[in-house]
Amino acid sequence: MIDSQTLINIGLSAVLTVIGWFARELWDAVGEMRQDVHQIEVDLPTKYVQKEEYNKTMERIESYVAKIFDKLDNKVDK
Repeated sequence: MIDSQTLINIGLSAVLTVIGWFARELWDAVGEMRQDVHQIEVDLPTKYVQKEEYNKTMERIESYVAKIFDKLDNKVDK
């Protein structure tokens, strides 16, 4: 027959094994997340437009649209 100390040791070992496995999974997930964030930091300046460039482009488009509306207004007035 198994004594109570052996049961406690087996139960504690099982619990610690599960906790260790869970901690390892978390550690690996954090490592992968760090790699993903680093990759985003590397890709961000090359794949996405910067705010200043976007604002300049929108200003140019707005000026073109304003010119078109002015020409249309001149055509309607005549």
